[in-house]
Amino acid sequence: MKIWLTVLAFCCAACAKQPYMQGQQTTANSNNMPEKNNFTYLALGDSYTIGEAVPQEQSFPYQLTQRLGNNVKPDIIAVTGWTTGELKQGITQRSLQKHDYDVVTLLIGVNNQYRHNSPVEYRTEFAELLNIAIGYAGGNKQHVIVLSIPDWGVTPYGKNYGNTAQTAADIDHFNDINKQETAKQGVTYIDITPSSRLAANDVSLIAADGLHPSGKMYGLWVEQLLPQLQKIIKP
Repeated sequence: MKIWLTVLAFCCAACAKQPYMQGQQTTANSNNMPEKNNFTYLALGDSYTIGEAVPQEQSFPYQLTQRLGNNVKPDIIAVTGWTTGELKQGITQRSLQKHDYDVVTLLIGVNNQYRHNSPVEYRTEFAELLNIAIGYAGGNKQHVIVLSIPDWGVTPYGKNYGNTAQTAADIDHFNDINKQETAKQGVTYIDITPSSRLAANDVSLIAADGLHPSGKMYGLWVEQLLPQLQKIIKP
C-alpha cells in the first residue's frame, strides 16, 4: 500500500521498495509432503507481502522461510499499491514457468478498499486470483493459504486520514468477500485482521512510515501461518 498524500492512493515517493481454516480442511498425504530443505514458496500480494518500510528479511514471507529453517528465498509477485486487477497483470507479466510450488500465499485487496473500488469487481478478481494461486500450487488447494486484509485505519496515517470506524467496516466487508470465496474453494484462510488492530494501542507494531506493519507485526502473522505450514512440510 503506497501513501499518496496528494492523489489519495497508497504511494510514497521516498520509498524505494516498491491477513484458521474457514473452508473444509484435509490433511496432506505424508508421501507427497515436501522436505523442509526443498520447500518452495510463492507469495502473491501488495505492500503487505513485500514488507514496505521494513528490511526485506522482516517481511512475512522471509520471516516464514527463516522460521521453517529454509534458506531458499521465496518467489514474490507483489508491488506496493497494487489492487487485485494490478496483481493479475503483474502475474501475467512475470510469466512464471513453475507451477508446482509447495505453498502459495495470497494477500490482496487493501488498495481496492482504499480507492473505493467496487466490491463486486473485487469478488470477481479475487476469485480469479485464487484460481491462479491454486494453479501455481499444482492444483493442490491444501497448499494455498489466503490471508485477510489488515486494518490500516488503526495506524497514525489511518487515524489522520479519516473515519477509522468506517475504514474498519469497509475492511470487514472486503474480508467477508475474500473469506467467502476462499471457503468456496476449501482453501485455508488465516484471519490476521485482529492482529493488525492491535497496532491501535501498540506503536511497535507499526513501521516508521506510520502506515505499514513493522517486522514485529509480521512476526505475529508468521505465528498464525506456521501451524498450517507445518502440516504441509515434513520436519
